[in-house]
Amino acid sequence: MDVTQHLTEEHGVKAILLSAEDINLAASLLFVAYHDDPVFKDIFKAEKEDYETRLRGAIREELSAFWQTQQPMVGLFSGTHLLGVACLIEPQKGLEPERFWHWRLKMMLNAGFISTKNMIEKERKVAEAIPHLHYHLLTFIAVHPDHQHHGLGHYLIKAVDSMVDEHPLSEGTAVFVTKEQNKPLFDDDNYQTLSEIQIGAVSGTLMFREKSSVQN
Repeated sequence: MDVTQHLTEEHGVKAILLSAEDINLAASLLFVAYHDDPVFKDIFKAEKEDYETRLRGAIREELSAFWQTQQPMVGLFSGTHLLGVACLIEPQKGLEPERFWHWRLKMMLNAGFISTKNMIEKERKVAEAIPHLHYHLLTFIAVHPDHQHHGLGHYLIKAVDSMVDEHPLSEGTAVFVTKEQNKPLFDDDNYQTLSEIQIGAVSGTLMFREKSSVQN
């Protein structure tokens, strides 16, 4: 992977790329963070039995696909404690909305056919609304609820910025924001609103940050 293993460190908190041993920790953190996300609740049918099982399985398969295709997954660590996670899809990595066949099969087995179809439809709508050819897609970003409101979200997103800004092909970073209270984090980092996208019964805001070399 052509990014540095050690990204940044400040006040005893390190931003580093996740290792294989960190994947389960990351999956658990993301499950907690996205459990009440309105779009994920709609996609995985929170009102039905086994919602948590479907969501947990989907996150696990997402991270597995990221690892297999060597996508950057950044973790914020204080010692051995994982405080936050950000997952990116790099430009031209072949992770189109349909993904690869074995990911779809595993996703269906873990999350069910309807949830898998809804997830793919969400990714298709997001991709079609981005007016750039080469960009990073920030698919997950979360700080553990026990460690929020301490500036770690800003620290994590700056670590993402540094990776994107150094990528020779990328034009910037896209993110689909599904909670209104999370928008200020991206507003503060020069993300611009592209459009509102309806996913099932709920909607979210698609935002984009041009990398620093483009901004300058």
